[in-house]
Amino acid sequence: MTKPAAKPRSALFSSGPCAKRPGWDLSALKDALLGRSHRSKPGKERLKEAIDRTRAVLGVPADYKIGIVPASDTGAVEMALWTMLGARGVDLLAWESFGEGWVTDVTKQLKLNDVRILKAGYGELPDLMQADMSHDVVFTWNGTTSGVRVADGEWIADKRGGLTICDATSAAFAMDLPWPKLDVVTFSWQKVLGGEAAHGMLVLSPRAVERLETYKPTWPLPKIFRMTKGGKLIDGIFEGETINTPSMLCVEDYIDALKWAEKVGGLQGLIARSEGNFQTLAEWVEKTPWVDFLAVDPATRSCTSVCLKIVDQKFTALDAEAQAKAAKKIASLLEAEGVAFDIGNYRDAPPGLRIWTGATVEKSDIKALTPWLDWAFAELKL
Repeated sequence: MTKPAAKPRSALFSSGPCAKRPGWDLSALKDALLGRSHRSKPGKERLKEAIDRTRAVLGVPADYKIGIVPASDTGAVEMALWTMLGARGVDLLAWESFGEGWVTDVTKQLKLNDVRILKAGYGELPDLMQADMSHDVVFTWNGTTSGVRVADGEWIADKRGGLTICDATSAAFAMDLPWPKLDVVTFSWQKVLGGEAAHGMLVLSPRAVERLETYKPTWPLPKIFRMTKGGKLIDGIFEGETINTPSMLCVEDYIDALKWAEKVGGLQGLIARSEGNFQTLAEWVEKTPWVDFLAVDPATRSCTSVCLKIVDQKFTALDAEAQAKAAKKIASLLEAEGVAFDIGNYRDAPPGLRIWTGATVEKSDIKALTPWLDWAFAELKL
C-alpha cells in the first residue's frame, strides 16, 4: 500500500495533555497576569472569571460550588476521597486503570472496611444497577484508558443516602453530565479544552458541602486537602482564593479555551464537535476489517478517548508481547511520518491504539488520519 498523499494538518491526537483549540498560539496568553500575586485583586478576579465561565459553559447549578485545586484531576479526586469517605459504606466502580487507582487508594491507603468493588474488564462496564445508593459511590464517567463511558445517569437514584463522586476528567465539556445526580465532579484543564496540566477542578453539590461540614475523618489531612475551618466550608476556595499558588499563565490559557468554547456554541457545540469526530472515526472502523472498538457496547463508546483493538487473525494469533510490539509499531510509524503523535494504548490497557477525538480536534484531521492507519497496518510484518 502506498503512502497517502495528504496528512492531517495537526498530528496531535494525545489523550492528555490534548490538542490546543484550533488557531491557538502564544499570543492568546499576552494578557496573562505574570509577576503578580494570585491573591492580588486582579489575580483573584482572573481566577473567579475561570470559575464563572466554567459554570456557564457546563451549566453547573448555581448552588454547586466550583473550586480550582492542585494536582490536576488526580488531586481533585484525592481531595474528595480523603475528606468525605468513611462516613458510610463505599461502592467503587472500576473498569479501567484510573478507576482501579481509586480502588487502591480507598482499600490500601485509606483502608476502609465497608467497601464493595464492582469491576469489569477493559471494554465493558460493571452492572451499574448493582450500585448501592445508600453508600457513597465512586466512579469514572468516561474511562480514558478503555474508551468506555457511562451512557447516562438513569442508574443513579434521585433520592440517595450516599454521595456520588464522579471522576469526569475526559467527559466534562464533551458529554452531558446530569448534575442533580452528581455530588462531586472532578476534571482537569488538560483534556477536552486542551488546557495545561497540574490544575484540577472540584465541583461540589450542597449534599457534598454538608458532608464536609458535618463529618470529620479519623485520619490527618494535609493542607492541600483541607476545605473546612471550624466546621464550615472555606468559601474563598470556591471564589478564586486557591489553596496553593496556581500558574497564572495556565489560568489565562484556560480562560482562552473557555472563551473559544463559548464561540463554538458552548457545551452543545463542544459535544457536537466531539461526537462528529467520533462518528468520522467510527465510519472508518465499520468498514475496516483489521480493527474494532475496545468498547463492546456501542452505547458506551467514548466520544473523546477512543480505544481500538486490532482484530486481524494474524495479529490475534501472536502472543501478548508480540501483540504489544505490533501495536506500538503502528504508533511509531505514524509518529515518524509526522501524522499522529501519542496514539499508543495506555500502558495498563490491552494492546491497541488510543485516538483522542475531543472538541479541539478537527474532523478533517480525523478523516485524513484514517488512510494512514491503514497504511501503517499494512507495513506491519506479522
